[in-house]
Amino acid sequence: MSADELFGEAEAPGIDHRTERIRIETERHRIEGLLTLARDGYRSRVSDVLNASERDFISLTDVTVAPLDGGAVELHPYMSLARRHIVFVVAAEPPGT
Repeated sequence: MSADELFGEAEAPGIDHRTERIRIETERHRIEGLLTLARDGYRSRVSDVLNASERDFISLTDVTVAPLDGGAVELHPYMSLARRHIVFVVAAEPPGT
């Protein structure tokens, strides 16, 4: 279930953004979720958001969190993640592909 379905939210008309599914690894977790980006220009790339020095956290929706050492996978509609914990980020395949 997506965060939009869970909270009854839909994309508002006139909002010019897009989402990109990314996979983040920290020292202890693999986190996958949707990052909201501007459609064009400023902050339209994942690297723009990751390198924004004025932000200490990035926000994701439709999130899965898996411990790297095994264990139960957690599902969350929303997560804020401190940038300082990020080891690397890659584009993730959409679910079901």
